[in-house]
Amino acid sequence: MTKYEEVFENNRKWCEENTRRDPDFFKRLKDHQNPDFLFIGCADSRVPANQIMGLSPGDVFVHRNVANLVVSTDINAQSVIEYAVGHLDVKHIVVCGHYGCGGVAAAMQPADLGLLNGWLREIRDVYRLHQTELDAIEGKDERYRRLIELNVQEQCVNIIKTAVVQKTYVRTGHPTVHGWVYDIGNGLLRDLDIPFAKILEKIQEIYRLEGE
Repeated sequence: MTKYEEVFENNRKWCEENTRRDPDFFKRLKDHQNPDFLFIGCADSRVPANQIMGLSPGDVFVHRNVANLVVSTDINAQSVIEYAVGHLDVKHIVVCGHYGCGGVAAAMQPADLGLLNGWLREIRDVYRLHQTELDAIEGKDERYRRLIELNVQEQCVNIIKTAVVQKTYVRTGHPTVHGWVYDIGNGLLRDLDIPFAKILEKIQEIYRLEGE
């Protein structure tokens, strides 16, 4: 059996196992989804959202890209946020980076990476914003880990800037935006304790929207 064929065999077994445990499992999924979480993570194959959170299908709305970026001109990411907040009414938005991120590592290199240049420039902008702190870190590995954390923080800020998040939070008191880092080496999630309310208040001094 090839790897490709194995996927379908695994899928069949997964369906049978879930149906055996819960005959209504797929019926509930078919009828609706009601996730509390929007998870914005890296496309890295080692970071499966549901599994690392210990949650089931239907519990997490997921968007992934290289280095878990939230760019204002990325209609894909912005549409996901709009739908998750405006239609699914998620209570939490999580940006989850991970130590050992290849996208962040690539952004630290002075190299022409072709089509990736524009995307990785977003991470280089994070470095520029925090250059004093990062340049003061002597160890390359420690600096790399810190940039991963700061990248998560800045993507959280980018989410808080969005109209749908600001308006919905003022009206309902949610969603709250969180920043996490996943450690591939031990499987543990780390909460960066992003001060959401404080950032929102500061953001609104400049990004406040009319009609709030």
